Amino acid sequence: MSPTDQKPVPAGQVSDAPRNNWVDRRAPEFARPYLRLSRADRPIGTWLLLLPCWWGVALAASVSGWRLWDLWIILGCALGAWLMRGAGCTWNDITDRDFDAAVARTRSRPIPSGQVTVRQAFIWMAMQMLIAGLVLFSYNSVAVILGLASLALVAVYPFAKRFTWWPQMFLGLAFNWGALLAYAAHAGQLALPALFLYLSGIAWTLFYDTIYAHQDKEDDVLIGVKSTARLFEERTGKWLSIFLILSVLLMALAILIALLPSAGPLKLGVALVAPWGLGWHLLWQMRQLDINDPANCLRIFRRNRDAGLIAALFLAGAAFL
Repeated sequence: MSPTDQKPVPAGQVSDAPRNNWVDRRAPEFARPYLRLSRADRPIGTWLLLLPCWWGVALAASVSGWRLWDLWIILGCALGAWLMRGAGCTWNDITDRDFDAAVARTRSRPIPSGQVTVRQAFIWMAMQMLIAGLVLFSYNSVAVILGLASLALVAVYPFAKRFTWWPQMFLGLAFNWGALLAYAAHAGQLALPALFLYLSGIAWTLFYDTIYAHQDKEDDVLIGVKSTARLFEERTGKWLSIFLILSVLLMALAILIALLPSAGPLKLGVALVAPWGLGWHLLWQMRQLDINDPANCLRIFRRNRDAGLIAALFLAGAAFL
């Protein structure tokens, strides 16, 4: 049982959201249930969706240099990530409302707690997707096609834990799609480096979401929900090591393919700090992790914003050289 389950949750608030978050303190009261439905009170998910986008545009820019239009790609991806993460979470809560009502950590979410009806949730999801679509259609045609294709992954993900022990793989496929989209938004096409960067992100997602899933493994057993946390159990450390190595090597491979033909040693060296910085941070997380302590798992999971930012900053820096 997590610490949040041992104390009463203030009316309307969500048990696994950070206390004194901006939604609970500053948002208009009428908007709070909808913002909670979008996980606006828990920004880590937006970061984890956004960072692969920034990896993608930075890697593309490291090949051809930054352009003024890239500023809109960066800002548009930030807005799009916030909106589509919100829409995806809304869809997830619609499909999982019965499961959420049966799990201590999630029964305080807006739909099972009665703050929002299913019909209201559908309308809110459609509004977020509509605004995100306006951002998407400002990009080139390749990026638009990729963005539309990602909707299939978003639609399937909430059901993955019902039929596979690897729902984290489906999350990785969806959450890292932005690496492809943002690369194409800059370059006007897809290329092999973008694919390897995408695969690196999937391995990273398997790492952090396995940690996240260890919070709920006892409840997941009771309700019959599958996860890599349940699949790996005490072998989790070995699997996390595999995901760490894959993430580092695949990102390094993406950089080498992109830059070796023309980049000088300084640019290549700065870019290659990105995967090694990511890897060292993930190794640090593993040393701090206790898979039998839900509060520890949540805390380590949230550290992945910093891990992804390290990679984004060095890739962006290399593009200036």
